[in-house]
Amino acid sequence: MSRIKDVLVPDIGEFDAVEVIEVLVKSGDKVAVEDPLITLESDKASMDVPSPFAGTVKDLKIKAGDKVSQDGLILTLKVEEIEQDSPETSRETAEKIAQETASSTSSTLKTAPEKISDAAIVKAESVSSESSTAERVRLPPPMMMPVEQKEFLRAHASPSIRKFARELGVDLSRVQGSGRKQRITKEDVQEFVKQALGGIASGSTVAAGTGIPEMPEIDFSKFGPVEIQPLSRIKKKTGINLHRSWLNLPIVTHHDEADITELEYFRKSLKDEAAKQGVRVTALAFLLKASAVAIRKHPNFNSSLTADRENIVLKKYLHIGVAVDTPEGLVVPVIRDVEHKGLLELAKELGELGERARTKKLKSSDLQGGCFSISSLGGIGGTSFTPLVNAPEVAILGVTRSRMMPVWNGSEFLPRLMLPLDLTYDHRVIDGAQAARFMVDLCNILGDLRRMSL
Repeated sequence: MSRIKDVLVPDIGEFDAVEVIEVLVKSGDKVAVEDPLITLESDKASMDVPSPFAGTVKDLKIKAGDKVSQDGLILTLKVEEIEQDSPETSRETAEKIAQETASSTSSTLKTAPEKISDAAIVKAESVSSESSTAERVRLPPPMMMPVEQKEFLRAHASPSIRKFARELGVDLSRVQGSGRKQRITKEDVQEFVKQALGGIASGSTVAAGTGIPEMPEIDFSKFGPVEIQPLSRIKKKTGINLHRSWLNLPIVTHHDEADITELEYFRKSLKDEAAKQGVRVTALAFLLKASAVAIRKHPNFNSSLTADRENIVLKKYLHIGVAVDTPEGLVVPVIRDVEHKGLLELAKELGELGERARTKKLKSSDLQGGCFSISSLGGIGGTSFTPLVNAPEVAILGVTRSRMMPVWNGSEFLPRLMLPLDLTYDHRVIDGAQAARFMVDLCNILGDLRRMSL
């Protein structure tokens, strides 16, 4: 016999509207008593809310980013009830568990992370092997190291992440957090393990990049007044990805110029037609289309290197990411199936993605699946730059502001509108000759739009 039971937010003390930073279960998952369901984060600490019952998750009522308070509905559980000799005792036991859960939750959120005892953390982190096996990749410890308990406890991570780190033998004090307020996520721990294993596999005793001397800590206030501003979550995440790419990819940048005089005439001629559809056509829409045509001719630009660096993955689809400047930092939403879309359709999608990026309404799926990227500084200025490859992609196209220049046609100099282009590529997959041929084709397409149909 089974019953549906509501699982509510327990007593969290004087806190109200505490943010849910992670949902640890999904519909259909089986959970045991005290298995973690969600992770909450207040100004002082993060903690897991365990399940007071054993059963199957029927319906989740919250998601990451929601604000919850005491007695808020987390989820519903399908609980299998087994007839026992003493049902009264079972009821008392369940009530006791619920009371202990409420008490533990309240005391955890009231206490700063460094004050939490190791015993309390272990208790809160109790996770059933059945529910976690399917979710986690059990990797061997990246390195045998003594874990300093004091530093381990000071690390900004939830109890479930601490348990996960203990199981892998990872010292959290050495892990760089990418979450809010530099909180360490499961992905951060996994990435640390991957880097460590990569170092071991290559014969190194340290993870990739750890041999680089760290920058010294400097007290700038002794030279004059200063102000400390935290990096945005986007910049932290982007910084980690770019640093990884910089350390692992041998990059080269090829510079060229495209004659877009006729393209600009045509773009302006579309103004009235585009306005009727509520669309603003920019040169970026033409760059997307031209890049798609050039990439189809040079398929290595639509590939990724496998993790063992022995093969390349040639993709039959073509999705192109476009860097968007937002107040929080650069984000790269992805436009899918570029080669199958017209200029006005691409212009419309560019406008919609840009607006969602600036208003923080992008979905995670909007940022995934890119094959090639374009970073345009045309609206700002500059003559050239070196964009960094957005790994696992193998190339990125940088664009700066177009300018009128005298161009020799064989008999005279003529004013032509020239667009600077900067192609950065992974030299392990693309060599200099391939990059040069790609840029020649791309410039020819931009110079003569009829080539888009060839």
